[in-house]
Amino acid sequence: MDILRFITAGSVDDGKSTLIGRLLYDSKSILADQLEALEQQSKNKNAEGIDLAILTDGLRAEREQGITIDIAYRYFATPKRKFIIADAPGHIQYTRNMITGASNSELIIILVDARNGVTEQTRRHSIIASLLNIKNVVVAVNKMDLVNYDEDIFTKIKTDYQEIAHRLGLQQVSFFPISAFVGDNIVNTSEAMPWYKGESLLHYLETVEISHREYEQSRFQVQYVIRPQTEELHDYRGYAGQIISGTYAKGDEVIIYPQEQKTRISKIESAGEEVEQAFAHQPVVLHIEDDIDISRGDFFIKADETQPLINNDVEALVCWLDKRELSEGSKCLLQHRSRILKTIVKEIEYKIDVNTLEQVPADGTLKLNEIAKIRLRTASPVIYDDFKENETMGSAILIDETSNATVGALMMMR
Repeated sequence: MDILRFITAGSVDDGKSTLIGRLLYDSKSILADQLEALEQQSKNKNAEGIDLAILTDGLRAEREQGITIDIAYRYFATPKRKFIIADAPGHIQYTRNMITGASNSELIIILVDARNGVTEQTRRHSIIASLLNIKNVVVAVNKMDLVNYDEDIFTKIKTDYQEIAHRLGLQQVSFFPISAFVGDNIVNTSEAMPWYKGESLLHYLETVEISHREYEQSRFQVQYVIRPQTEELHDYRGYAGQIISGTYAKGDEVIIYPQEQKTRISKIESAGEEVEQAFAHQPVVLHIEDDIDISRGDFFIKADETQPLINNDVEALVCWLDKRELSEGSKCLLQHRSRILKTIVKEIEYKIDVNTLEQVPADGTLKLNEIAKIRLRTASPVIYDDFKENETMGSAILIDETSNATVGALMMMR
């Protein structure tokens, strides 16, 4: 079975944690001891029935305040598909948590409270989904039971959101009227809304086709240089890593970056055996014909294909994740997969208003949760592709030199 990774997002109290709890509960993905603990904790809160949000709100502070603070990951499976769910916080100050969870998601469920309609956070999370290239968007209009299952309210919210989707270029958008608390249209379709003729949310998640747009150009980065230097393997020198995209075959002419030297692949090993060809996402050991000084982080690019960008000056969108402000002239480390480079922030060109997507003049600094277009200068060239074309080769992180904390998420561009 394949795996669907998705994230839930929305404003505070829209019912994200309850929705996930309902999916786990109604699909019978909760063990008996978990159910017993859930019932006991619900009683401690004087909740009417079972409080399904407790399943994901694991921190004590979250349970006490009734909000989600940190990203919570949950796993469950049906006979048709496996799922990894990220429950993202709704508060504005936890935008960085939401971006962290969304960066590995293939689908996003944006919850909208039927009583409140489309809000600022709805627009914010939709814009983040657009920036991160999440193709599949589900708008779940929750708490329909509190508006008497009114079709007109659902239709108005759908119309309002379609305007946002059109502006952001979101094309694969689906709408579901639900009640996570009651269970309407979650696992099974509800008789309470006879006007809704669509499928249940779980059935959609089980059957939706996730378009994995594979980047066709071949990319391979060295993770480890294997040099045993034993008597039986005296001359063995292999370059281990995972093929990022494309294919590699014995005899292919490749260019080694950043050295920009040409050579040919003499042998490919996979799972301890020699193979003629290897494919995207496959871990391999590549051997080359020539003796070239190659280190961890270097790239093998096929010579007859589109070459990556190679620059010391890099433009990127960054989401700032640190409480300390980023300012022009700041020094940090840029980690692009296994390659780490010293870098300096040359310019913060403009900030992006995540409520309107408009460009806002920068004042030379960047605060926690803000997104901006920046220009970096690196000590050594960065080998990358535009994030819009190849997310894996176009994404990177910024690391604080002193604390080694991840302080920025980068989406590099041409």
